[in-house]
Amino acid sequence: MAPPLDRSRAWLDEGTVIFDRALAAASDKLLAGPTELAGWTGRHLVAHVSANADALRNLVAWARTGMETPMYASPGQRDADIEVGSTRPVSDLRAWYNRSAAALRADLDGLTGEQWEEPVRTAQGRTVPASEVPWMRAREVMVHAVDLGSGTTFADLPDGFLRDLLDDITVKRSGTANHPALTLHEADGPGTWSVGHRGPVALEVTGPLAELAAYLAGRSDGSTLAASDGTRSPTLPRWL
Repeated sequence: MAPPLDRSRAWLDEGTVIFDRALAAASDKLLAGPTELAGWTGRHLVAHVSANADALRNLVAWARTGMETPMYASPGQRDADIEVGSTRPVSDLRAWYNRSAAALRADLDGLTGEQWEEPVRTAQGRTVPASEVPWMRAREVMVHAVDLGSGTTFADLPDGFLRDLLDDITVKRSGTANHPALTLHEADGPGTWSVGHRGPVALEVTGPLAELAAYLAGRSDGSTLAASDGTRSPTLPRWL
């Protein structure tokens, strides 16, 4: 569930700045090493974020022209682009990221009011209005800025973005069969989120906003959160 377009575009702009800083802080040596994402080095991650901008540009072109332009030509293209991209020199990867991010921003700026409502299809097969594209990109740059491992954490991301992210993830997770039933409480604010269906009573989990977001996004095991039954927060299935 994407937030309103104006807010999504603001998160995209702020997230791009955050990713820019995280990438600038990442040495070439760090990018050659592993990340917390299984099987991915920092090079894989930068290749993914760059290829994602190119793929989202296809959806913008679809909305602008009405001609079906999928994000990827085939189900395997995404993974192939990442693998091939990860072998490029780091200087090329940095340039690719900068070029693709700027091109996506220019394409989005060119959409008219009616074009924002045109239906497009995500890589997961969901049909959504083009107005969801900025939010899709905002998630990528915000969360992957943390994944780079160059010093950015979920606590460095804007509180408003984290709340919108939790709103989005809980909708997605609530549609996952046999997901643990959870009610998450923001210890440092008013937020409450419910997710899942398994179990007669939802397990209540409380913690700081940033830690709740990291847990639901699959970037934390939830060990720092307080569960109502005194046990450890349950392991969650993949989010995306």
